Amino acid sequence: MLWQIVRDFFKRPFYALYEKKLSGEVRSWRLPRHIGVIMDGNRRFARETGLGNASAGHERGAEKLREVLSWCYEFGIPVVTVWSFSLDNLSRDTSEVEMLLSLFERETLRLAGHQDVHTNQVRVRYLGKLELLPESLQAAIERAEGATASYQRFQLNIAMAYGGREEIHDAFRRYLGEELKAGKSLAEVLASYDEKSIEPHLYTSGLPEPDLILRTSGEVRLSGFLLWQSAYSEFYFCDTYWPAFRRIDLLRALRSYHQRQRRFGR
Repeated sequence: MLWQIVRDFFKRPFYALYEKKLSGEVRSWRLPRHIGVIMDGNRRFARETGLGNASAGHERGAEKLREVLSWCYEFGIPVVTVWSFSLDNLSRDTSEVEMLLSLFERETLRLAGHQDVHTNQVRVRYLGKLELLPESLQAAIERAEGATASYQRFQLNIAMAYGGREEIHDAFRRYLGEELKAGKSLAEVLASYDEKSIEPHLYTSGLPEPDLILRTSGEVRLSGFLLWQSAYSEFYFCDTYWPAFRRIDLLRALRSYHQRQRRFGR
């Protein structure tokens, strides 16, 4: 990480010129309607930059999210879904989990009243097994969702206590329960079931599928993020840790998306 910092220091003037060039071109690109972001690398960033503990890395990550969202508003990307906390994260050290949940509560309350959210008319929605979260955090989520429920210009989805397999499992259970409650037999349910049957029961119901999924930190996998929805998504993997993610990194991802030919399996 140290060598990257030194390298970037000397390249900074060139990055500024390159960023300016891409910024001038971005309006002519074909841009995604929906970006999914796996915000990875907070803990490694804290460790490798000498911040001292994971908490500081997560704090920087929360700050970075606000900055990246402002770029998405600027570029006119209407839907952003970020993965903030997986179900697997619940098994981390207790003190780290408690710190994360406290941070999420503060940031959620901040979202509910943040000027950028209201100026840009951003609807905030949380996805996941929210019932597993502390009651105070659930209350903060209800406040943020309620304060932004009428907005339609942009949408921010925050996946929290989220797992892709669990989402599919929950969607199928809801579909099956709804059909049986309507008086259908199991044989009738199975006879009418197809791949679109559970889509209205997914956490992302009513939203376009993600066109582009971006992951930071150099990991090249989805780890269960939006498994059902990402069948035809384009992927972009960035070596930079999430707290160090730059505007030029987002521009590069958008340029890469623009240059691809999407076939949707055809």
